[in-house]
Amino acid sequence: MQCARKHEIEDADRDLSEQIKSATKDVHERAESTPLMMNYLKGQITLPEYKVLLCSLYEIYKALEEEMDRNSSHPGVAPIYFPQEIARQESLEADLEHFLGSDWKKRVVIPAATLRYVQRIQKIGRESPKLLVAHAYTRYLGDLSGGQVLRKITQKALRLSSDEGLSFFAFPGVSSPNLFKQLYRSRMNSVELTREEKAAVLEEAINAFNLNIQVFDEVQKMLSVPTETADQPKDKASMFPPSAIMQFAVGLCVTLTTIGMGIYTF
Repeated sequence: MQCARKHEIEDADRDLSEQIKSATKDVHERAESTPLMMNYLKGQITLPEYKVLLCSLYEIYKALEEEMDRNSSHPGVAPIYFPQEIARQESLEADLEHFLGSDWKKRVVIPAATLRYVQRIQKIGRESPKLLVAHAYTRYLGDLSGGQVLRKITQKALRLSSDEGLSFFAFPGVSSPNLFKQLYRSRMNSVELTREEKAAVLEEAINAFNLNIQVFDEVQKMLSVPTETADQPKDKASMFPPSAIMQFAVGLCVTLTTIGMGIYTF
């Protein structure tokens, strides 16, 4: 009993960032072990697949940053609010316009699981803003870590001769990713949380990974749908030749990769 009590006290004294890393270890490993993610890391990504990735990421970051902006003065959000340094929405818009054209918003197709992820972010933004730290930590620090590896893989796989179309991976407002990550961890560790609130944040971090895994699972099911039922009207799926289903699969797998690659180097 005394040993258990000592362990509980020591765990309570650990920084929030360390606790999130520990709490999400298992679900992180499940996310990063998907076959499609491993294929992406081998450089097996096409331009149509990358377009799907951008569409999915755009919806997620748009929701996250809208909620961060709306709650920027909240004591649970203010310490980790760095819109000039790490916001991704405008970068994703630039990439989407580069690859899809000025009418890219009319050419986006989003799977239901991604919408559920968006709805979850919106819900906690309205009801429990302190939980936003779990999603912000998972996404942004992953971008600054493993996302940089993905940039090189993507550029090589797509044979891009310049940085155009890779704005998502660029952080011009961050001179040193490692130093910024240290600052970010320090700021998030300074957020005042009760024991119950901290437990909720850890649960939400796990939920963030599970939401991505749900996206992958949904895409796997889509792959088994017969071609005649999978085909979409041209005006809704014109950006997905020849198979919208396969593009969803690999593109959304990369969403998992962006999270999975970096979390243990935070």
